[in-house]
Amino acid sequence: MSAPVIRRATVEDAAALSTLAARTFTETFGHLYPPEDLRTFLDEAYALERQRTILAHPDYAVWLLEHDGAAVGHAAAGPCGLPHPAVRPGDGELKRLYLLAPWQAGGWGGRMMRTALDWLLRGGPRPLWVGVWSENPGAQRFYARYGFERVGDYRFPVGRVQDLEYILRREP
Repeated sequence: MSAPVIRRATVEDAAALSTLAARTFTETFGHLYPPEDLRTFLDEAYALERQRTILAHPDYAVWLLEHDGAAVGHAAAGPCGLPHPAVRPGDGELKRLYLLAPWQAGGWGGRMMRTALDWLLRGGPRPLWVGVWSENPGAQRFYARYGFERVGDYRFPVGRVQDLEYILRREP
């Protein structure tokens, strides 16, 4: 058995990322949605071609946590797209950070977070953003440890369900 590794994903990882992203979202939030809404969301948000586009785009970066050749976590970062009036061009966003359940609470989320933050700040200090579900206090505490504070909220659609999401920001 080898040690887990974090590596930058490439376009060749699109299928693995698509599968893992759908699996981690479902594992974390799947119980909240009617099956048809969940399926529609997963089919759109984590579609293979969409993952290829993200992985090929120079303004985005995705990392995989792998163990024995299997992807068990992922993080994604890029330009901020959150609906907040203070977002400015050049601001960065942590788009996703998910680990399969057996890999949570072992320090790997923190390692992936630091990897994403280092990439987001590679050109120097700038505001960073993340959206987090309002009913996920564990994730909110996790992001607070990295200096993120709540500055707003918005509705995140998963089919007909409109989740209340908090917008968090970290100042440079």
